[in-house]
Amino acid sequence: MKAWPLLGLLFIQAFLCFAHWFLYRIVLDFWWPLDPAMESGLRLALWILSFSFVAAALLGFRFCSWIVSLLYRLASIWLGFANFFFFGACLCWIVDFVLRSALSNAARLHARPYVAATILAAAFLVACYGFLNARWIRLRRVPVRLPNLPPSWRGRNALLMTDLHLGNINGTRFARRIAERARQLAPDLIFFSGDLFDGSHCDPAHLAAPLFQLAPPLGIYFVSGNHEEFRGTRPYSEAVARAGFKVLESEHVEVDRVHVIGVSYHDSNRPVAMRAFLMGLNLNGSAPSILLQHVPNRLPIADEAGVSLQLCGHTHGGQFLPFNWITHRAFGKFTYGLQRFGNLQVYTSSGAGTWGPPMRVGSRPEIVLLTFE
Repeated sequence: MKAWPLLGLLFIQAFLCFAHWFLYRIVLDFWWPLDPAMESGLRLALWILSFSFVAAALLGFRFCSWIVSLLYRLASIWLGFANFFFFGACLCWIVDFVLRSALSNAARLHARPYVAATILAAAFLVACYGFLNARWIRLRRVPVRLPNLPPSWRGRNALLMTDLHLGNINGTRFARRIAERARQLAPDLIFFSGDLFDGSHCDPAHLAAPLFQLAPPLGIYFVSGNHEEFRGTRPYSEAVARAGFKVLESEHVEVDRVHVIGVSYHDSNRPVAMRAFLMGLNLNGSAPSILLQHVPNRLPIADEAGVSLQLCGHTHGGQFLPFNWITHRAFGKFTYGLQRFGNLQVYTSSGAGTWGPPMRVGSRPEIVLLTFE
C-alpha cells in the first residue's frame, strides 16, 4: 500500500478511536455511577466498534461474499449513528457548561442524565431520518438551454445518473429500482458521470445487470469516478462496455450534431493533459457540447475550451454533517445544482447512492432528467 493512503487510513482510524472514547466518557460522566461489569462491557463494545468500519472496508476491498457484505453494512450503519452521537456528545458538554452559570453544582449534576438522554435521543432520531431519507430517491427535472442547439434536440430528455455506488450496500435490488424508474421516464439518452460502483471487490456485471437492460435510442455514456479507480477502472469499464455503454476516457462522440465528451477522474487530475485534449477538439461554438466529468472542477479549462455544459457528481451534496460544510468549502456554489462559470453551464448532482453510512441529512438522493429547450 502506498504511503499516502496508509497515512490517511491511520488518521481515520485514530479519529474513530478518539470519537468512541469520547462517547464512552460521556456515558461515564453523565450516567454515573455505572456497575463495574456494565462499564467494562461498554468499554469493550465501543473499542470493537471503533475498528469495525475500517476493518469491514478493508475486507470488502479484498473479498466478495455475503458475510463481508453484511459486516460492511452493519459497520457503515453504526458509523452513521456514531457520527451523530459524537456531535450529540459535544453538545452535551456545551449545555453542561452553560448550566454551570444557571444552576448550583448539585442541581447541574442531577440534570446531567436528563440532558444527555434528551440530546442523544435526538441524535438517534436524526440518524434514523437520515437512513430513511437516503432510501427515498427523488426525480429532479432540469430545463437546459444550450446555444446553437440543433432543432432535433429541442424537447429531448437526457437522464443523468451519478454516484450509485453499487457494492456491499447498494446492490442489485437498488440497481433494479433505479432501472425501473429510468424505464418509466423513457429518456432519449443516459449519462453516467462516475462512481457507478463503490470500488469494493465485486462482480460489476451482476451488480449493474438491471441497468444494462436499458436501451435509450441515442445511447448510454459513461465516465469513471474516483471509486472506480480504487481497484483500477478496467473491470468496470469492460463490464459496462460489454453491456453497450459508450465509455468515454478523454474521448468524444458526436450525437446528432451535439458533442458528448468524457474525461475520466484520472485524466481530470492531469490539468495540462486535459487542457490539451479539450483544446484539441476545436469546439468553436457552432455546435453545443456536453462534458461528462465526475468532479465539478477544472471549470476554467472547460470554459476556455468552449464546452457548453458540464455534468458532474462526486459531492453527494455533502451527504450529511459535517461533510455538508466540507463540500461547500471545497466546491462553493458548484456543490449542487445548475450553475454558471463564464459561458459554461455546470450541473452537479447529489447522486442516487451513498458511500459509507447509508444516510443523508441535509441532502437528497436524486436522478436528474435534463430537458433541452
